[in-house]
Amino acid sequence: MLKSMTGFGRYETVTDEYKISVEMKAVNHRYLDLSIKMPKKFNYFEASIRTLLKKHIQRGKVDLFINYEDYTEGNLSLKYNKGLAGEYMNAFQQMAEQFQIPNDITVSALSRFPEVLTMEQTPEDEEQLWKILSDAISRAAERFVETRLEEGEHLRDDLLKKLDYMLELVSFIEERSPRIVEEYRTKLTDKVKELLNGAAIDESRIVTEVTIYADKICTDEEMVRLRSHIETMKTKLIAGGSIGRELDFIAQEMNREANTTLSKANDLETADKAIALKTEIEKVREQIQNIE
Repeated sequence: MLKSMTGFGRYETVTDEYKISVEMKAVNHRYLDLSIKMPKKFNYFEASIRTLLKKHIQRGKVDLFINYEDYTEGNLSLKYNKGLAGEYMNAFQQMAEQFQIPNDITVSALSRFPEVLTMEQTPEDEEQLWKILSDAISRAAERFVETRLEEGEHLRDDLLKKLDYMLELVSFIEERSPRIVEEYRTKLTDKVKELLNGAAIDESRIVTEVTIYADKICTDEEMVRLRSHIETMKTKLIAGGSIGRELDFIAQEMNREANTTLSKANDLETADKAIALKTEIEKVREQIQNIE
């Protein structure tokens, strides 16, 4: 299926232990450009996050936002430094003996001295944390892809209509071409008759001039190639997939054929249709920029 490069996806889950929300949005870009904003505790997973996203996205400038709130209190623990507390007590005892004063240190007083009691962060279970994070990112990415697919269908339908109209223009130019030559022959013959004023006409000379003119304005090759490019693009649009770069190349070739046709046009109607072709091709190229 065809995917647009613009898209949006969001997923949020809340439990008694945590709340995590993931939001993704993307715009056009020649390549895959990932920008990730997340809490520092997830920095360790950045490479894994990029690998995971590449399974869903091939092109586009993608911004990923991750928010995480931890509701648990079990990730903090109180640490008692027994060795340091003993050193404090030994020092207090020495001071009491040296200065002949009572050693009145209590447990509550001792606990307030630096580093006797400290709060420490309990190490995270990385495997469990990645499971939570990857699940949220995957669900957001799935919704993100859904919006891309939906937009891609609209793009495909619009492009197919434009390509069908271009085929109509090509058919008109193909049908008009032999008539242009015949009209030129008639005009040339009438002009020669007028100039010769009843004298015999050299038919071979007329044929030669008409042949030179026909060769000069002939767009048969351009129309064959242009029709082939249009049909190829239609086939690829219907097949879908990540075809944005390929379609852009085909559109460039189509534009080249339209330019050549316009340069050869020595007829107002043909020139009008060639200009219409160039206009439609430009519209197609603009739309293709939105395809992954």
